[in-house]
Amino acid sequence: MRILFLLIPMALGVAGVALWAFLWAVRTGQFDDLEGPAHRILMDDDDPRLPRPKQRQDDDKSLNG
Repeated sequence: MRILFLLIPMALGVAGVALWAFLWAVRTGQFDDLEGPAHRILMDDDDPRLPRPKQRQDDDKSLNG
């Protein structure tokens, strides 16, 4: 019986943290677009991830002499 004095507040604390996490996720918009990431993975991106720096013609002339 004495263990209930420990387990009930712990259960209420865990439930409170879960409720806080759910409310935080709703307020910050975590559930706004549920299908977007699923469709985005199917799109083919032909563009390179990192843009390559463009070399100027002046740089090529100075290297070649």
